[in-house]
Amino acid sequence: QVQLVESGGGAVQAGGSLRLSCAVYGYTYSSYCMAWFRQGSGKEREGVAFISSDGNTLYDDSVKGRFTVSLDNAETNLSLQMDNLKPEDIGMYYCAFKWRPNCSGRPSDYTTWGQGTQVAVSS
Repeated sequence: QVQLVESGGGAVQAGGSLRLSCAVYGYTYSSYCMAWFRQGSGKEREGVAFISSDGNTLYDDSVKGRFTVSLDNAETNLSLQMDNLKPEDIGMYYCAFKWRPNCSGRPSDYTTWGQGTQVAVSS
C-alpha cells in the first residue's frame, strides 16, 4: 500500500522560492502518475504539476516556467521546486499518486494523498 508523507512549505514574500518534498512509501516499481495539487481557501483542488513513470511532465499554465516537478532515481521522493512565487499560489499543497501513467487533473482519479502542507505568499 502506497503512503505519501509531505514536508516543506512555509511563508515567503512574492518572488521568493520554496521546495516541497513528498516521501513515497510502500511503492513497488510499476506504471504510475504522481502529482502536486493545491487548494486555495474556498476553491476546488487543482492539479499544478504531474510526472509519470514514462518520464513525461505536465504543468498547469498558471505555474509553467516557475514550478518544476521531479522524482529521484529511486522513485521514492517527489519534489516540487517553486520559484517566483505569487500571492495567487497561496494554498494547501498535496502530493498524490495513481496507478497507470496517464496523468489526470481530476482529484478523484488519484488513490493516495499526502497530508498536505501550507504555502503562504505575501505581497
